[in-house]
Order: sequence, then C-alpha cells, then structure tokens
Amino acid sequence: MKKALVISIVALLASVAALVKVYLPCAKKADTNASVNVEQVLKDHPEYVVNALQAYEQKMRDEEEARVQALVKSNEAALKEGNAPFQGPADSKIVLVEFFDYACGYCRRLYPELNEIIAQNADVKVMYRPLAFVSPYSEYAARAVLAANEQGKFNELHTALFTVQKPLDEKLVDELAGKAGIDVEKMKADMKSEKVNAAFAANNSLAEKIQINGVPSLILNGEMLQPAPKAIQEKIDQAK
Repeated sequence: MKKALVISIVALLASVAALVKVYLPCAKKADTNASVNVEQVLKDHPEYVVNALQAYEQKMRDEEEARVQALVKSNEAALKEGNAPFQGPADSKIVLVEFFDYACGYCRRLYPELNEIIAQNADVKVMYRPLAFVSPYSEYAARAVLAANEQGKFNELHTALFTVQKPLDEKLVDELAGKAGIDVEKMKADMKSEKVNAAFAANNSLAEKIQINGVPSLILNGEMLQPAPKAIQEKIDQAK
C-alpha cells in the first residue's frame, strides 16, 4: 500500500512539473538559460496543482476502467456459460450477466428497475450470479436460490428474497422458500450438492478473475455496465 502511494505521489509530482514547463510565463521563453523556480511558479499559479491532480486522477480512472474491461472481455465466454439461473432465450446473442448479493441495499433498489428492463427486452438472456459480499447470511441465500433453481423455482425465491422487508437469516430464507412452493428439505439438501457447490464456486471464481469488488455489477456481452436503468437500456439497444 505504501509503495503504491509513493509511486502515485511521484507520478503526480511529475505531472505537476510537466504542467509547469508547459504553462511557464511567456517571458521565460525568451531566455533559454533561465532556471525554473518550480516552487515560485506553483505559488504564483496554484491552479497548476489542481489541474495536474485532476488530470492524474482521470488518467488513473481511465486506465483502471480499461484494465477491468479487458479482464471482462477475456472472460466473456465463461460469464455466459455454467449452471447459472437465467431468464430469456437460452440461445440469445445478447446476454446480460448480473452479480449481486441478496443482502445488498443497492441490489434491492435495482431489482424492480432491472425487472422492467427484462420485461421490455424479452429477446435478451439474463444470467444471475449471486455472491456473498455483505451479510453472514448472503451465502445461505445464494445457495438457496441455486438449489431452488433445481426445482424450477429460482424466480419465485429470487423475487421473495428481494422484496421481503426484513433482514435475511436462514430461518427467513427457509420460510420464504416454503411460501414460494419450494420443497425446503430438498432445497437444503441440494444446497450442499456438488452441482450447487460448483455453481457457487464458479460465481466466486469469475468475480475474482474480473475483479468485482462491489455489487450490483452488470456485464453485457463482455462489457461492464453502469448499474443504472438508462445506461443498461442504451447498451442493450446498441447491442441489438
């Protein structure tokens, strides 16, 4: 961490120095032998520091975004495969992948908006990849929906978990599953099965490979999206 900070500070100072050379008062140009008093220039023009800092921060953001996008693109095939629950045509050429956590407030707020987008784009395949980032019960909920999918009841439990107005725990997940018409005992057994273990492990592995550090995270045909309804729909329209 300290090493990265030192590198960042050095890079920032280099940017400031470069800007100082660019924005030196024109009078200096006449004397090629004149020495540059960087400290004085910065005192006279403190905006150079602000400009350099903003330019450096934007450069870092752009480089990080490009790096993540490259990781996502290189794992596009794996993101579209596997035993993940999905809605829409299985053979659709437009695939939207969502990484989420049932205990995530932002995921909960996106849920109804994403449902509207799904309803308006029946030709899009939407793959669901639950993770366990937020709560001690996140993994239990994630495994429960993957097991419910084995009974053809993913959507019922998915909806119940995102619309319930109580904090999740194992008892509540089981209760919601029962109300959704799921065989709870079978679900609990399947949660420990090799198939569900593999599906959950695949989600975690993919999230690590493309360096997902927060949820919700949305990917459309190998491109990371902003989790905002307008941005999602615009990208779907472009894909079509």
